[in-house]
Amino acid sequence: MKELKIKDLHVEVEEKEILKGVSLTVGQGEVHALMGPNGNGKSTLLAAVMGHPKYRVTSGSITWDGKNVLEMSVDERSRAGLFLAMQYPQEIPGVTNSDFLRAAMNVRRESPVPLFTFIRSMEKTIRDLEMKEDLAHRFLNEGFSGGEKKRNEIVQMELLKPDLAMLDELDSGLDVDALHIVARAINNMRKEYPLSLIVVSHYERFYELIEPQFVHVLVDGKIVTEGDAELARRIDREGYDWIYKDYNVQPSSEAAAEKKTRVSLGSCAVSEKVQAKK
Repeated sequence: MKELKIKDLHVEVEEKEILKGVSLTVGQGEVHALMGPNGNGKSTLLAAVMGHPKYRVTSGSITWDGKNVLEMSVDERSRAGLFLAMQYPQEIPGVTNSDFLRAAMNVRRESPVPLFTFIRSMEKTIRDLEMKEDLAHRFLNEGFSGGEKKRNEIVQMELLKPDLAMLDELDSGLDVDALHIVARAINNMRKEYPLSLIVVSHYERFYELIEPQFVHVLVDGKIVTEGDAELARRIDREGYDWIYKDYNVQPSSEAAAEKKTRVSLGSCAVSEKVQAKK
């Protein structure tokens, strides 16, 4: 069984320590939620696993399927079955979605995917995500709305079929209908094969649709408490203040600067529409 093991991971960004000893194990087919206030290391953790050069691992280890991830290049990590759906997908003018995806699929295969097979798979995926039919011929993310960029990440994910997908605030920028479309596509993938997930989201509404088996709360670069889906629901109801008090921790200075008014989804129209569609 393929397993991601992160042990006592320390990561710096521009000589500032962001992760201060994170340990996490993700088993095959498991869904893990990574929660915590802004600026406390969630995106840093995912970027470090994927090998972003800005994030320097100073100590600790990451293994995937028994192999040392830190010794792999980014493309080797991708070919090994790791995938990151980015919080801010980049626009790449001049490269069409179809060219990008077919090239990405081919590097994972011993022989190139037949053109007809690729076209049929991509057309099905575009229908699954309810995107415009001309998606294949558009330049990668260029001129896309925020929601289209996020759905296009799932188009890539569905075609590449990773073993472990990390979703970095995938739900931000999605309206409630798009949220259901994306969640349905992800859940269908989980039915097809034992896809492992690490999901970063601030909103319990996403966890209603893709319910995590494990929830980890990251504050000031450390996992301070863990639980099941009920922990995510409590954070939605009460925020993080009780965690700061019970575990004697404080968010990083970046989180304090970015602190926003918490909105419980228990009574808002979005949550009501989510419940109505379940």
